[in-house]
Amino acid sequence: MEFDRLFQILDGSSSVSPAGPVDILLSVLLAFVLGQALAWVYFFTHSGLSYSRSFVQSLIIITVVISLVMSTIQNSFVTAVGLMGALSVIRFRNMIKDTRDISFIFSVLMVGMACGSRRYDIAIIGTTAMCAIIFYLHISAFGTHRPHNGFLRFNLTSHIDKDHPIPVILKKFCNNFTLISAQDHDFGDPVVEYAYQIMIKNSSANEMMLFELEKVANISNISLTMQEQLLEV
Repeated sequence: MEFDRLFQILDGSSSVSPAGPVDILLSVLLAFVLGQALAWVYFFTHSGLSYSRSFVQSLIIITVVISLVMSTIQNSFVTAVGLMGALSVIRFRNMIKDTRDISFIFSVLMVGMACGSRRYDIAIIGTTAMCAIIFYLHISAFGTHRPHNGFLRFNLTSHIDKDHPIPVILKKFCNNFTLISAQDHDFGDPVVEYAYQIMIKNSSANEMMLFELEKVANISNISLTMQEQLLEV
């Protein structure tokens, strides 16, 4: 008798009424709407080069699936353990490139759990708050740190001395710059390939700096790569 009582407590059947078809349908529909809201927020606020349409669609699907999972569990410990064992068979090998994507995954998990457990107030208020916070962070560019580090490469048919115009141009547009390499070509080619690490004063003046460099005699193959762009890849 005591074992039956313990099983009822673990199973949750003694304290939680089972969800009916209307409750399940409402949970799925609300999860779909709120998951889509988060997906649209991700779409409008995304920046960088790692955008994936399948990830955006997965945000909606995960929300609905978690809602169904919570409706299946129904506070049942036995069902939860069984479902956890079934899901342990799946191996997730997809690498998340952006830590911001992980926050969206946790958000849709929260919304799905709230919808599935019929805590609609938490689901709606939580989604609204998350969307507002994400839009605030996106519009205010909170946490942005742009040291404007970059790499400048070009070819020159002579070596750079202290009176050369290139250091003058770099001093004009950069807080500091460091020569990384100056490589001579083989077979008597007079061309020298230079590589500088630079710290730009103002990234909006990059085109002006390149324009002035192009006016230097005997210069070619000018290439400027900003470090923050490399970090987005």
